[in-house]
Formats: sequence, structure tokens, C-alpha cells
Amino acid sequence: MPPLVSRVSSLVSPRAFALIVLLIAACVLGLAPILVRLTETGPAAAGFWRFVFALPLLTVLASREPGGIAAPSKWALLAGLFFALDLSFWHYGIVMTSVANATVLCNLTPVVVTLFGWIVLKEAPRRLFLLALVLAMGGAFAMAAGADGGQGTNPPLGDAFSLSVAVWYSGYFLAVKAARATAGAMRVTFWATLLGAPLLLIVALVLGEDIIPASAAGWAACVAMGVMHVLGQGGVAWALGKLPASITAVTILIQPVVAGLLGWWVFGETLTPIQALGGALVLGAIVMAQRSQRTKPTPDGLK
Repeated sequence: MPPLVSRVSSLVSPRAFALIVLLIAACVLGLAPILVRLTETGPAAAGFWRFVFALPLLTVLASREPGGIAAPSKWALLAGLFFALDLSFWHYGIVMTSVANATVLCNLTPVVVTLFGWIVLKEAPRRLFLLALVLAMGGAFAMAAGADGGQGTNPPLGDAFSLSVAVWYSGYFLAVKAARATAGAMRVTFWATLLGAPLLLIVALVLGEDIIPASAAGWAACVAMGVMHVLGQGGVAWALGKLPASITAVTILIQPVVAGLLGWWVFGETLTPIQALGGALVLGAIVMAQRSQRTKPTPDGLK
């Protein structure tokens, strides 16, 4: 562990440190929709290059974990399948609708994750967490509904693609959570990335996308996506080994806030007052979700 990181981790509780790592990772992932548009390739091809340029660094980091790059579990492989589906649909959504909408709608993941935990794992959420979830979703929808409508090549279809990503990303979340029980964060991310790369290349070829960036700037965006993937997804995978999946899913809703601000700054996409209010609701919901984990269970079973 780097000296600065080690020093920070010694000053705060393990849970607080995991939250800090998660927030930083989510902010880094907010760069993704910006970089996708700058790659000068097709949407699925952008995901392919993201994985390709991430693999060398992931190989080094995974090999330094206990056990090195051992054979993947079925959960790590399943995470790779879900993530390939996630990026395929989401990257098309980024092109077809606004950066804010694409990022917000795909982040309805907390709803799916929470319902899965509640119904399948019998993990009843606390009332304060449910309130935080409602506020977060309200803020997410406000950011989507508040867009000015003139963004992207096909906003309705792009919104639909982005919405479907919530299912794929939830599957990825839950698979990574299961894989982290027996493997380190970087090993899980390595195998998910290694499996996802050829799948995304196949999608790009079948759809006849432009595979090769047209300029040095496009290549730079592809390389940046690889670094972003290692820092962002690696951080999320690490946090999933330390925090509940439901809390992690809500916290990464800071990602659309970051993406919306970057879309306004880089591409001049309008950030309306309603979208700004939605972003504030999301940030408030994240704080509330974290506080919910420190409240005592109530007698009726809703914690």
C-alpha cells in the first residue's frame, strides 16, 4: 500500500476508508461517458479498447495480490459477461442520449440490488435506507427528465438502452460481490476484463463499428479509458469486499452527478435547474444511506 494511502487508512475507520475509496472510484468512473465520445470509435469498440489498455496494469496489480492470478471463479467469469453486456448497451446509450441521462438511467442499479437482497437474500433494508433510495431515484429521474431534449442522436432509444444497463450492472455488482469472498479485487477485475474484451470486440465487428481511432487524440482517449477502468472498477470491486452491495450501489450514484457536470463543461450540454436539483438530491441520499447503517433495527424487522 502506498505511504499516503496507508497514512489515510490509519487515521479513519476501515468502513470510512472503504467509503472514501468508493467515492473516489465513482468520481473517476464519471469520466467514462466523456472518454467514450472522444475515442473516435464505435461504442462497443470503445469498451474493447478500455479493456485492452486496462489489462497490462491489471495483470501487474493482480499478480501482486495473495495467490496471484489464480484460476477464476464462476462468479468472476459471470461478472465479465455481465460487464460486457453493460458496456455494449451503455456506450450506445451515451452516443444516442445526453451524458447525464445515460449515466443516471444506468445507475438505477440500487433498486435492482436492494430488491434482490430483500427478496432472495432476505436482507431487509432499514427504513432510512429505503428513504435514501427513494430520494436517490427521485434525483436520478429529475436529472433525466430535466434534460433540454436536444442532446444525442436518438434520445428515446438511448434512454431505453441506458435503462436496460441497470439490469446488467446489477448482475455485475452481485457477481463481483460473490467473487470477492474468495479473491482479491484486482484478480476479480482482471478476469472480468479479460473475458469481456473479446466479447466486446465481437459485438463491434458484428455491428460494423469503426474499430481503430482516427487520430492520436482518439488513441489517448482509449488509453485514458483503460487507466480509468483500473482505478474506477478496481476501487468499486475493492469496496464491494468491505461494504454492503446495497450501500455501494447507492453511493456510486455520485457518478451521474460528476458525468453531468463534465458533459456541461466539455460538450456544452445544458445542465438545467431541475437537473442540478436532482444532483443535489442524489448527494443528500448518499449521506442518508451511509447514516442508515448506523441506526438500530426496529422491532418489526425493517432495520
